[in-house]
Amino acid sequence: MKIAILALQGAFAEHEQMLHLLGVETILVRNLDDWQSFLSSNGVGLVIPGGESTSMMRIMRDEGLFEPIREAILGGLPVLGTCAGLIMLDRIHLDVMDILAKRNAYGRQLGSFNYEGEFKGLGKVPMTFIRAPYIEEAGHDVEILATVEGKIIAARQKNMLVTAFHPELTDDTRIHKLFLKIVEEGHPSSL
Repeated sequence: MKIAILALQGAFAEHEQMLHLLGVETILVRNLDDWQSFLSSNGVGLVIPGGESTSMMRIMRDEGLFEPIREAILGGLPVLGTCAGLIMLDRIHLDVMDILAKRNAYGRQLGSFNYEGEFKGLGKVPMTFIRAPYIEEAGHDVEILATVEGKIIAARQKNMLVTAFHPELTDDTRIHKLFLKIVEEGHPSSL
């Protein structure tokens, strides 16, 4: 199994470490050549990490990645979007998931916090929020997986899983394992 990690900026190295811990091979995607190499290697999933969504969107467009990545996700490629990755999948940005994100919903860097909360099907999980968004609106076919104080902070729609928090910054592997289960559902021969 090979998972691509969008490595334009942000917390991509931490996702890479988490996936390696789970025995998954990764490829860091920084440009169109990296993306094409991932696709030709029969890659089966994509992680869009936290970082700065505006910068990542600009670099994606500059590197010719925007449309190919959008088309792959719409074509069923499983994707995990964390923090800025959640924002990038919403109606305004890549427009692949029927959600609308509120950026920096908890304030700037000083608004960062740790929390342990219920996650549907997983029980209590540690959550690290750094300038985190939340989901303001979710379409009827979006499954809400976790909330904090009434705000949606994790959801799934088809092949897409998003969290407003950074699961890669804890020792808990359950969110990444859930993503790998989604990958397996889309590509049963990949595991």
